[in-house]
Amino acid sequence: MRLDAYTHLFPPAYFKRIQDHITNRDVVKRWLNLPTLWDVEARLRMIDSFGDYQQVLANSMPAVEFFAGPDVAPELARIANDGFAELIAKHPDHFPAFVASVAMNNAEEAVKEIDRAVGQLGAKGIQIFTNVNGRPLDDEEFYPVFERMAHHDLPIWLHPSRGQDFSDYKSEQKSKYEIWWTFGWPYETSAAMSRIVFSRILEKLPNLKVITHHMGAMIPFFDGRVGPGWDQLGSRTGDEDYEGLLKSMKKRPIDYFKMFYADTALFGSVAGTRCGLEFFDIDQIVFASDCPFDPEGGYQFIRETLAVLDKMDFTKEQRDKVMGGNLRRMMKMA
Repeated sequence: MRLDAYTHLFPPAYFKRIQDHITNRDVVKRWLNLPTLWDVEARLRMIDSFGDYQQVLANSMPAVEFFAGPDVAPELARIANDGFAELIAKHPDHFPAFVASVAMNNAEEAVKEIDRAVGQLGAKGIQIFTNVNGRPLDDEEFYPVFERMAHHDLPIWLHPSRGQDFSDYKSEQKSKYEIWWTFGWPYETSAAMSRIVFSRILEKLPNLKVITHHMGAMIPFFDGRVGPGWDQLGSRTGDEDYEGLLKSMKKRPIDYFKMFYADTALFGSVAGTRCGLEFFDIDQIVFASDCPFDPEGGYQFIRETLAVLDKMDFTKEQRDKVMGGNLRRMMKMA
């Protein structure tokens, strides 16, 4: 059975609730024009059309902390997770697992929700975003979230988060031509991965599993800069002791980047998929489509991702791992 590791859905009760918090009605209009994002029956029909195929469910953007403060965001996360648990119980053949939402602007409550979602609801991981309203993930306030996931030995799904307010040039107030999405999201993911590496989170928590969206973003393509380039960390900087940091690390920087996991959600890119497969170990690759954000409401991304993976020179064992075996092992469902 092919298991899609990263698909987005709004649970019905959550979808109804968050519309009270959205001031941009154009966003709501876009959601309403994409039924497979919130209409469970439409999603079920989609899944059935692909035969031996299942989906792991995760909440969609924006993160709960983006549109709700620390007092309200934890409640929204609970509503989403309760909704996902209901869907998993009702449609286990279509949705064998879900990824919990947590309110990162309230780290204490996020840790509590991790324990509740995993222990009571059966969540198989959590989704976090590459920044918390502009704050980096290696802020010490967020470390308990990573620590708790290492304790549960379940993966973190890392999703990029960047809007048009991240300008492309200092002289401008916003990003143009959706550059913030096309190139900004891969950069955002790569930056978050780098902060996790150099803040030594992976050194402190060596069993931590982080699934990076879109095949590790920029890291596989720029492995020369990440490898030999960052082996010279500090040679370009005079006001920070990066050379001391480099010497204190137990591994080369690139070896920590190879500890991440990566999904295949590359919108049909053959070259990008091959690049990622060359960088990451086969045991760290998971099939994902990023359904339903395409012109066909998810059908296109699923179809094209499957077609790309069919072109890869996998052995049967490798294919079984990528198409579901690796993820089931990580989620303790094997």
